Amino acid sequence: MMRFGIAFKLGCLMALFGMLPTGLAGYYIYSSSREMLLHAAERDLLTSVQVLGRNLHGSLRTISLDAAVLTNGPQVHELGQIKDPGELSHAQDDLAQVFRAMLLAHPDYMQIRLISATNHGLELVRQDRDGPSIVRVEGDDLQEKGHYAYVFETLRLAPGEVRISPIVINHEQGAHSGLGKPTLHVSTPVADETGKVFALLVINVDLDQLFSQLQSDLPKEYQVYLSNRWGDLLIHPDHRRTFGFDQGRRLFLQDEFPEVARLLTETGPSNLISRSVEQGQQDRLVAAFVRLSHNDASEPFVVLGLGQPQSHVLAQASRAGTNIAQIALLFSALALLAAFIASRALIRPLRSMTDAVELFSRERKISVLPPRDDELGVLAHRFHAMKHEILSQLDDLTCSRAAFEHLARHDPLTELPNRRLCFERLEQALVSARESGKKMALLFVDLDHFKEMNDQYGHRFGDLVLQAVAKLLTSASDNADCVARLGGDEFVIFFSDVTDPQKIVTLLEKLHQCFQLPLFIDGHRVQIHASMGVSLFPRDGDDIGALIQHADHAMYKAKSAGRNRYSYDVLEEE
Repeated sequence: MMRFGIAFKLGCLMALFGMLPTGLAGYYIYSSSREMLLHAAERDLLTSVQVLGRNLHGSLRTISLDAAVLTNGPQVHELGQIKDPGELSHAQDDLAQVFRAMLLAHPDYMQIRLISATNHGLELVRQDRDGPSIVRVEGDDLQEKGHYAYVFETLRLAPGEVRISPIVINHEQGAHSGLGKPTLHVSTPVADETGKVFALLVINVDLDQLFSQLQSDLPKEYQVYLSNRWGDLLIHPDHRRTFGFDQGRRLFLQDEFPEVARLLTETGPSNLISRSVEQGQQDRLVAAFVRLSHNDASEPFVVLGLGQPQSHVLAQASRAGTNIAQIALLFSALALLAAFIASRALIRPLRSMTDAVELFSRERKISVLPPRDDELGVLAHRFHAMKHEILSQLDDLTCSRAAFEHLARHDPLTELPNRRLCFERLEQALVSARESGKKMALLFVDLDHFKEMNDQYGHRFGDLVLQAVAKLLTSASDNADCVARLGGDEFVIFFSDVTDPQKIVTLLEKLHQCFQLPLFIDGHRVQIHASMGVSLFPRDGDDIGALIQHADHAMYKAKSAGRNRYSYDVLEEE
């Protein structure tokens, strides 16, 4: 009977122990990598959808501001004062040109209309987008819209308020490119000089075009989801599943992602991460959702989500798993051969590598293994390179989140703090001022005739002007706590510790003098003027809204006095 010697037994035992730790370590790294990648992808999705939600809010605010700008324009107010039919037609032509310019500037706008508050909501001025063309609808083609909710509900609002409708499919005949598309209506009442509402202005927004613009900077594998407060699908990668309620059937987001049901209750969380249930294990989707509310919207809230295939997230883990399996097989063969020669020498480096893998899995630390020229050295090098790759990917994800956060808090054109960051800093300064009893000053700067300059030289030139003004304000206000751009041609400067209000007056005079000097921009010699207003804490208000409102009123007082000046009545009282 043949007996196996101890060398063979030890070799088999060492081979077994060589394969087992390697297999376990590889499986542990592979499993850890899968979960790590999934969690990192989920966090990245959540960050991205929050940024997308903030961008959507910003787009809606921009649309509301556009509606307010059109409402406050001289062409609209002129219509409210004209009694002569001949002059009315000329004023309508001027307003139609303004609407056309706005449609050309915003490809996501499908239609802009001025609708009478009388005559059953008869359209007074209307411009439609028809493919690449802008078409004016006039004469007998103008329609009565008084029975639509966006008309009679808007007429209940006070002048200056904006209504954002729920998202629906546009079934209004004669809407050209907007017919049959998902849309929302942004509308606001128009009042004459006596404050009486005589009309309303309505902007129809192409939801598909709006989200195409918002989604342009996202990775192509990201899929966008949007539902109303009941979970009805409004945007979905499969367009056949959207707006089911408009076709007599209900298709819900929570059927595909059950955890979304928690977002549909206002007492639930404002964001969550979910995985789909309809696909197979390999085809499941990883998604993040947020609940978005808007004060001006008729819809209490909507649910916005971003998802991507789980297989795409785990593709790197699969490649790592293949490499780990290959390394494990190679190591097993080497272990079997080396066990009969030097089992003791073989056990020590295997243990070192196992400890290094476990240390990395537990604490993400990369330990340095002793250099070797044999196969074990190659194996150690492969593990070392793989760990560096994983850490590098984690660093990249961290940088991406930081970039998203910077984008959400700064104006991309001027690199100044945006409204959100400005208000955060202002709120912190207010808390400190309330505790210490210090005075604060807030300057509101609005460029004069900026829209005319934009129309004359183009939006690219307007962007250069805004960048030049941002540099001017920053350099001239070197002691300011914050110089920010609120949007459009509006800027804010605030000082958290004002011991002498006369210094603010001196700064206003300095800024005014700077705005009297011509600027050379893109080969043009232009004269930029600005109107400025000031508010003081605590005299003019105890919160951000009151201070902004007072400074805004002071700025408009300067505009009413002839523009290119500043208003500081409150400072003189000091």
